[in-house]
Amino acid sequence: MSDSSRETAQGAGWGEAERGAYRRLMPDHVQKLSWFDPATMWAARNGVLASWFGDPTGRTRSRWVAAREAAGASADKVIRRHEADRFSFMVIGDTGEGDDSQYAVVPGFLKAGRDTDFAVIASDVIYPVGTADDYGPKFFRPYQDYPAPIYAIPGNHDWYEDLGAFMRVFCDDTPPLVPEPGPRPLTRAWWRTLLWHRPRPADEELLAQARKLRPKPEQTAVQPGPYWAIDAGPVRIVGIDTGLLGTIDAEQGAWLREVSRGPRPKILVTGSPLYVDGEHHPCPVEGGGTVDDIVRDPAHHYVAAIGGDIHNYQRYPVDVAGRTIQYVVAGGGGAFMHATHTIPRVSVANVTEDDFRCYPLRGDSLAFYSRLYGRRLRLPRLFTLTEAEATAVIAERLGIRPARTPHPDTRVTRRARVVATLLGAGSRPDRGPRFRLPVKKIYTQLFSPGSVSYSPPFFKCFLRLDVSPEAVRLRCFAATGNRPQELDPPVEDEIVIPLG
Repeated sequence: MSDSSRETAQGAGWGEAERGAYRRLMPDHVQKLSWFDPATMWAARNGVLASWFGDPTGRTRSRWVAAREAAGASADKVIRRHEADRFSFMVIGDTGEGDDSQYAVVPGFLKAGRDTDFAVIASDVIYPVGTADDYGPKFFRPYQDYPAPIYAIPGNHDWYEDLGAFMRVFCDDTPPLVPEPGPRPLTRAWWRTLLWHRPRPADEELLAQARKLRPKPEQTAVQPGPYWAIDAGPVRIVGIDTGLLGTIDAEQGAWLREVSRGPRPKILVTGSPLYVDGEHHPCPVEGGGTVDDIVRDPAHHYVAAIGGDIHNYQRYPVDVAGRTIQYVVAGGGGAFMHATHTIPRVSVANVTEDDFRCYPLRGDSLAFYSRLYGRRLRLPRLFTLTEAEATAVIAERLGIRPARTPHPDTRVTRRARVVATLLGAGSRPDRGPRFRLPVKKIYTQLFSPGSVSYSPPFFKCFLRLDVSPEAVRLRCFAATGNRPQELDPPVEDEIVIPLG
């Protein structure tokens, strides 16, 4: 097995490694997505409108679910598969940018997943707005050689066109919803309706051609709606749809409580992680309670909760009344990389730095961003940190032992400290902010969304879960875009989760 980033810098993708062959899988012309493009930001405006004028996704979701049930989908929304007591499945999150960072994941994903029984996409199948015309280059083409079904839960970007394309592709070509009567003039709902981004008409011939890339019956997954459960072997996998704003409506909440009952071990897959960046985000349920209340209830027997939306890997083993639930962030499947170097020293729910895992390592994240913005600002000599410098300055700021020890001659210079501060690097809980300006907030909300890079290492990842009657073995594999990690995807994290 090849080195991981926790072992060597070469295992992280640094150095003069040969670029991978993933570009052979890509279309001849790839439209590069820029989150600073005004047209992109305007098309993706529905999330902002929902936060200003009220979120309509609960009502829309309910109408989609009713349409699926009228078409014969099961009312309990449980997909009953026929795996043996031992089986495997893949989880990959936030995939669909359609550029180098997505396709760089594909060779390793196919190699690690060649004998798995199915896959699940955890959030944001298609960027930027989930349009049907993008499913060819951003879903059907990259995964055309994955031999098994792919299920999905939508992310907020899939909702930017009211989930229409998602429902067509994953839910048995569900027809469009009949428009609702317009709201009263000058109300909040009226303003929202006036400004709302509406789905564009799909190019039916283009979509039909795209479907031919995954034509086999054994590749087809038909799911009962945007949220569902899968009974497979000894476990139940529960997928929930957190819509535009990371919440669930009362109808879905009631279903989640019902489907979570019973002694069968369960794994939650959600579009919004419950623990992320050293913080707890329990996910409100309309009408009261939270998703995490349901996960923590010992009568429901959850052993893990895996969330997309954040484009990296994180794991928090949380003790809940004497049993451990693994809370995982797994959104590194293809979109731009969200920084990990902005995560402060972890101290949440009795999880400490010794328990916490992330990929990329914080030092690699800081080195990646220093290189990226050094190039963009045309100040490479001033701004760029080596991976060793970045690792050393992160260890100093957080007061932690680095997972990969930097060279003993590496010095933490004033320049390195300034760059780390400007790029929002985290700190120890016992230290106040270095400046009064909210540097981390400015950095993560303004600069990080423009962090697309088209040269390795990309620091992408995906999960493989191997299930037996006794345990689930969860592994996080890395994809850097370099040939060594493409041929032999390194394991960045591994945990065995008991099912007893």
